[in-house]
Amino acid sequence: MTTVAFIGLGIMGVPMASNLVRAGFDVVGYNKSEAAVQRLVANGGRGAGSVAEAVTEADVIITMLPDSPDVEQVALGEDGVLVHAKPGALYLDMSSIRPDVSARVGEEGRARGIRVLDAPVSGGEQGAIEASLSVMVGGAAEDFEAARPVLDAVAGTVVHVGPSGSGQTVKAANQLIVAGTIELVAEAIVFLEAYGVDTEAAVKVLAGGLAGNRILDRKASGMLAREFAPGFRIDLHHKDMGIVLAAAREAGVVLPLGAIVAQLVAAVRAQGHGSLDHSALLKGVEQLSGRPTA
Repeated sequence: MTTVAFIGLGIMGVPMASNLVRAGFDVVGYNKSEAAVQRLVANGGRGAGSVAEAVTEADVIITMLPDSPDVEQVALGEDGVLVHAKPGALYLDMSSIRPDVSARVGEEGRARGIRVLDAPVSGGEQGAIEASLSVMVGGAAEDFEAARPVLDAVAGTVVHVGPSGSGQTVKAANQLIVAGTIELVAEAIVFLEAYGVDTEAAVKVLAGGLAGNRILDRKASGMLAREFAPGFRIDLHHKDMGIVLAAAREAGVVLPLGAIVAQLVAAVRAQGHGSLDHSALLKGVEQLSGRPTA
């Protein structure tokens, strides 16, 4: 049985690790919060008390962490993944971080005989629960093929997109599109409500036409009900928009609409809504429109 160490058991991590258990993998989880580890244990996994304990005997190591500094600490730290992983192990960082950090982790991993892939995901909490995530993978093609059984257990779409760092570049583009789409759906909802339209009926017909998109399918009902329990927090999307704008500037690419959306995300976060789901961009539209917010 393949042993998988899973580090980072948050909103996405617990269901992903649990799906690996259901797929027949021996999953050892570690998280700073012991309660999160116990949720995995209740689903059939095993708990570890440290990164070292989790990864030492693992064939595959997965990290699912909030930001680039977290990955740098856990992967590159003096008591981190690359120090304790056995030679030949596969290391999949499924966090959403800066492409340059992923490239550096990949380079240092290869120097230690560890096969490293950056494999960020899209699909949110529901996709993690359903094992229907989309995974964009950077790294060596042969390492990607070796990782396919693990990736297929948590995702519906798995695509190799290039060398180390490429997965994170594609994820940055994904987050640009998602934020822009949420903002437009939010604006459309506030516009429709201002005219007293049956918004549920409107969303149904919009979703069936050229305006149809995953945000309408998965987020619109919660937006209409003003239910913003986090599947993906504003705080994290704010971080991701910073990544895409910095990467675009480095490449000399202009993102005029992306820059505006990044400012709208930042504004909603500054209003104290960073812990809400990114569909809470609706609150920003309401405020700008002078309409009452829930």
